[in-house]
Amino acid sequence: MALNLFRTEFLHASFYLIMSCFLFACKPPPLHQNDDEYDWALPKGFPSPLVPNDNPMSAAKVALGKTLFFDVDLSFNQSTSCASCHQPEFAFSEPQKVAVGSTGQRHRRNTQSLVNVAYNSNLTWSHSGLERLEQQILIPMFSENPVELGITGHESEVLQRFKNQSYSKLFERAFDDSSASFDRIVKALASYVRSLTSFASPFDEYAYQNNDDAMSDVAKRGMELFFSEKFECFHCHGGFNFSQSSQHENQRLDLRPFHNTGLYNIDNKGAYPVYDQGLIEVSLQPQDMGKFRTPTLRNVEVSAPYMHDGSLATLNDVIEFYAAGGKGHGKSNPLKSRFVAGFDLQLQQKQELIAFLHSLTDSQFLNSNVNYPLTLP
Repeated sequence: MALNLFRTEFLHASFYLIMSCFLFACKPPPLHQNDDEYDWALPKGFPSPLVPNDNPMSAAKVALGKTLFFDVDLSFNQSTSCASCHQPEFAFSEPQKVAVGSTGQRHRRNTQSLVNVAYNSNLTWSHSGLERLEQQILIPMFSENPVELGITGHESEVLQRFKNQSYSKLFERAFDDSSASFDRIVKALASYVRSLTSFASPFDEYAYQNNDDAMSDVAKRGMELFFSEKFECFHCHGGFNFSQSSQHENQRLDLRPFHNTGLYNIDNKGAYPVYDQGLIEVSLQPQDMGKFRTPTLRNVEVSAPYMHDGSLATLNDVIEFYAAGGKGHGKSNPLKSRFVAGFDLQLQQKQELIAFLHSLTDSQFLNSNVNYPLTLP
């Protein structure tokens, strides 16, 4: 029975497109790029993520990307790495409401988890045009508002830090060329982030490996609630990645998986706070006010706080929020998703739902990069 619940998979430019075209057009890829087939080490039956033809996966490229990901030299003032905000033990998110960049500037959004980001059909919280990691990675690297790594205006200085013997060896293995470039840095980072797959939770063992003892009875009851029409969680958090924002080698369609959950309604007409109004900022379509991308629930136990602005501190808060059908005036938001209708919730049911969500925690994945050495090999 458990297996049948999980067969359905929800189907699935940017304002940095000009910069991406610039970076990737300046120099053609090397003729002898290391494009050996990459071993995803996925469980049997799971599809491989989509990978762009101009950036094939390789173990060497992932190794280079991993080293870069944890290196503070990638920030202009050598204070911040990608891992400063995307911390492995928190499912590559961080335990604070919003991110803080290398200059100390507070951002307007919560740091998203990178769990199974290779399967995402759209990237960031609310940008329908960002579909490739190679595009998205340019934002933390070069964005000036907000500043994250702060490379803009310091390009030569930052790039020079990677022109040394240790990094030359890593670039040589990854690209058959020892020279560093931002094009190669972006491609290596994208390859590493794509490699962050997580499918070894108790739920996976129960649902896909037929181990009935992998989940507690409490978690199993919570699973039944999660997939029930009363609670309707699965409508947005569906498929093997528990997110409507998924695509892979067997499924390439995009459902534009953005939803208004009734978090705000400041004018009683559906408006969200002016500092962050979601997808409407990109689409300019009134119906997209307050819409944000549905994140995966894998490893959600450790990725608090929740929502695009980190405004819900615990899973208990999240479940109470959906049971109420929104927050405050947001309950009557006319643009709210029809799946956020609210429901009666007993204490025992809430505990069961939380137990199920905890069963999505993959300890092997969380521990795989903890204490990763920040020094070059």
